[in-house]
Amino acid sequence: MPVNLNKPEHWKADIALSIDMYNDWFMKFAPVAFRETRIKVTKDVETTLHRTANLSDVTPALLREHPEVLPTLRMSTCPPIAVDRLVGLAGVSKNFVRNMEKGKIAPRMVETALQADLEKIGSIIERMADPDIFVWLESNRAPTDVEVHRAATIVADRLTNADANPIIRNAQEKRQLAAIGAWLEGRGYKRLPEGIKYNVMPAGTYSFRLNVPVKAEGGTSTVNIPVDTAVMPLSAKAGELPLMIEAKSAGDFTNTNKRRKEEAQKVNQLRRTHGVGVRFMLFLCGYFDSGYLGYEAAEGIDWVWEHRIDDLAQFGI
Repeated sequence: MPVNLNKPEHWKADIALSIDMYNDWFMKFAPVAFRETRIKVTKDVETTLHRTANLSDVTPALLREHPEVLPTLRMSTCPPIAVDRLVGLAGVSKNFVRNMEKGKIAPRMVETALQADLEKIGSIIERMADPDIFVWLESNRAPTDVEVHRAATIVADRLTNADANPIIRNAQEKRQLAAIGAWLEGRGYKRLPEGIKYNVMPAGTYSFRLNVPVKAEGGTSTVNIPVDTAVMPLSAKAGELPLMIEAKSAGDFTNTNKRRKEEAQKVNQLRRTHGVGVRFMLFLCGYFDSGYLGYEAAEGIDWVWEHRIDDLAQFGI
């Protein structure tokens, strides 16, 4: 039985309440998540500065051993260099730079070519290092501890600002899953460890970040798709599939309209593999407008608003 997808007369009021809830959380807790990340990133930047002799010696050996420092180095220049701009300036391949961003060096790359590319990148970073941040470089002197920490803080701000949306999204997801878990445990459910198989969950249990196999395009192989929360109802019978819950939050309407097809694609894959009886729903908080809700409703996807979390009971859990 539908819970919210067939009640468009309630959508407008729920949208307003959901926005209020998201904004209240954002004002109270987003700065904390952002600040905690910035503190950690500052320490990482200080480590990178130490390894590069305070940005005066960006060696191929360093880049080979610690390719993951490249984002920090890109944010240390004036102006900060985007990945594509670094590719153009250094004359290296985009895949090479993107692998370094992920902390990887191509294992099969010819040694002479690898050394040359690393030298090019290091040369660009040293040449474009921001003199207003690294004030010791122009005078060719050793920096003070205060100067190093100040420079690291500025670079950390640049890095954290670039990743602001993922930081907020991850913090919100963590909070949403905690809310679902607390609601379930208050009704006698037990949490299973991550990695449990979807088809061996006992009645009255739940798990986060479950992988569920689905048929790949063409049906010749299977792939795993992640599900935020799987709940096996207390009254579940043998062979029953768990209720699958996707936690969704958004700080603006534009983002949700770009992502609304993701849920439809996921549920269609689940139904194609496991049958039309698959139970899949959304757990929403934030900026989800009538266009988004109408799209999901047309795909047969129901939802629960976080500000009305007790609606979960109407899904038989």
